Amino acid sequence: MTGHQHHYRVAVEWTGNHGTGTDGYRNYGREHMIRIEGKPGIAGSSDPAFRGDATRHNPEEMLVAALSTCHMLAYLHVATLAGVVVTAYTDAAEGAMVTEGNGGHFTEVVLRPLVTITAASDSARAEAAHEDAHHACFIAASVNFPVRCEPRIVVENN
Repeated sequence: MTGHQHHYRVAVEWTGNHGTGTDGYRNYGREHMIRIEGKPGIAGSSDPAFRGDATRHNPEEMLVAALSTCHMLAYLHVATLAGVVVTAYTDAAEGAMVTEGNGGHFTEVVLRPLVTITAASDSARAEAAHEDAHHACFIAASVNFPVRCEPRIVVENN
């Protein structure tokens, strides 16, 4: 299969050395900075369940956010092609992960988009566009767990 390759460069710097490095599990911070050239930095840490800082973004949340935003962007494209005019889009996405010993894995992510469309748009097409968007989402196609979508379509009052 041939196609266009795309590359994404991300710099990550651990900032959690409290003076003694990783000489003990409780002695170092999980804080880090994520930097992408030309964009604001992202303050990261691990999930608080893993001794992380709850005020910083953790990788698990960012994975769920990546799936949610990828679906949204694919959906907006597919809806446009289907003649559906979207005027608002929100999502309350949720991921589930299990841990086992020193490892773990996601078991699923559920997207719950609430999409508002114009009265002239076709609700059935708006609903169907979610399936096409799911197949068009690069991130969903890259994970080894189910990504389910439970959309709601609301028609604007004119």
